[in-house]
Amino acid sequence: MAKRTQNWRWVDWVYVFTIASHLLYIGIALEEMLNHPDQNAGLAFTMVQVVGGLVIATLPIILERFMRYRFPEILYAVYLVFIYCSILLGTGLHFYSQIYYWDKFLHILSAGLLAGLGYTIFSALISSHLRQTISPLLMSIFAATFGSTIGVFWEFYEFTGDRVLGLNMQRFMANGHLLRGQAALVDTMGDLLADVVGSILIAIIGYFCIKHNREWLNKLTFTKK
Repeated sequence: MAKRTQNWRWVDWVYVFTIASHLLYIGIALEEMLNHPDQNAGLAFTMVQVVGGLVIATLPIILERFMRYRFPEILYAVYLVFIYCSILLGTGLHFYSQIYYWDKFLHILSAGLLAGLGYTIFSALISSHLRQTISPLLMSIFAATFGSTIGVFWEFYEFTGDRVLGLNMQRFMANGHLLRGQAALVDTMGDLLADVVGSILIAIIGYFCIKHNREWLNKLTFTKK
């Protein structure tokens, strides 16, 4: 533990902030449950999701213990920011219902994260020599496609949850009433558009950064411990 403390990266502080924020919320929620027992059901469900956020935020650290490599710092940081914004702010502090476009913002953020992961995967699949000569356009197309495709699969997941469990993740209902026509498609199409925008945005940035300096790609590659 002492050795790891001496070699802390800047992203480790982002992790500490994320975990501390989640723990603070859990402490406040527990106090609220004790003071207002009538609200226990809703608070308990939300708190379970926040606890899940702790596990999800720690998952990359657990995986790294069984790997010879570390995840790219910038991707891990964006990953933590996404968890903070989606679980703690979105679910815990109800940003989803209070800020109209919060969900779309998170789709753009997650798609950008996945596009960055696309660069990481592409780099891991080719040799270091080929990485210095391969077309930046090809890598960027792969990154944009990867990010957008995962967004499509996420909509499949939401549709399955709505169909099987009777949820409303794709917002096909409003106030308990079924929406019709394009009104029922607005949320899903907006999510897909946000996924494409986020993926293409990172792909464009990646293209010009790689074209200007190939060493930029090192920021999105696995590093040895």
